[in-house]
Amino acid sequence: MNDIITDIKAIKEETLLNLKNSKAINTVRAYKSDFSDFELFCIKNGFKSLPSDPKIVSLYLTYLSTKDAKMSTLKRRLVSISVIHKLKGYYLDTKHPSIVENIMGIKRRKGSIQLSKKPILINGLKELINVIDTQKKQEIKKLRDRTIILIGFSGGFRRNEIVSLNYEDLDFVPEGLKIKLRRSKTDQFGEGSIKALPYFDSLQYCPVVSLKKWMEISNITTGPVFRRFTKGSKLSEYRLTDQTVALLIKEYLKLAGIDNKNYSGHSLRSGFATSAAESGAEERSIMAMTGHKSTEMVRRYIKEANLFKNNALNKIKF
Repeated sequence: MNDIITDIKAIKEETLLNLKNSKAINTVRAYKSDFSDFELFCIKNGFKSLPSDPKIVSLYLTYLSTKDAKMSTLKRRLVSISVIHKLKGYYLDTKHPSIVENIMGIKRRKGSIQLSKKPILINGLKELINVIDTQKKQEIKKLRDRTIILIGFSGGFRRNEIVSLNYEDLDFVPEGLKIKLRRSKTDQFGEGSIKALPYFDSLQYCPVVSLKKWMEISNITTGPVFRRFTKGSKLSEYRLTDQTVALLIKEYLKLAGIDNKNYSGHSLRSGFATSAAESGAEERSIMAMTGHKSTEMVRRYIKEANLFKNNALNKIKF
């Protein structure tokens, strides 16, 4: 009998672990952060946040809209509030007319256009690499930074995917480089995928050549590929944060004389997709590299790439 009780206790503990790991840590953290904002709104206005009423949630969404929050933010907050309710054993009707109709009204009044960050296209990429190469920094620092940018662009990586790479994920082959991506935003269960980067004709801008040189100069044979430097330019064992990728991009854009205000870590990924579309790459080929599960975002990149190519004004003779 005691054995059965012990087994049930272990099963319960294991079940709790499964429930905690059903969603990525960053996702759960985002849900909690969003709900905290909703909770604060309720406290200030004397409302009950858990369980809450659809009409209260609707008021919160209106409040956000008056603060010029994007439609994507409103939708994400609604999802977060709903998820927290479910986790706590409560039901929230997110399809209630007071919520649905309010969101439609906000869309009509405020608009729902997404102001995306600018992509770094081929010419911009070359400018970044050129400016890195001319910096009066130690070679090891320049090599790390240029490799991050080249790998990030050519693989269509998210910035957290770049810094998550380990030595064990790399496989140099005669054709170029195979990179094992163990987990991504659209692969929460860690099934993994492989990206292939061929050698470029131009060695200066070749991500495979740059990565090879980085591995040689850094003497990394295990663990994180991209690491922090300590004082005195000594390479540490600590992995870079994804925020570092965005900061590096902004730093070198500024040094290249380019206004970095509307660029971010995502600019490498969107730059790859847009550049590939401009060059005539098929939708499925772009998705295979970026890992997009839906065609919606990729088609947005293709549409952006064709703004001038398929412009009706090209047919008009002035």
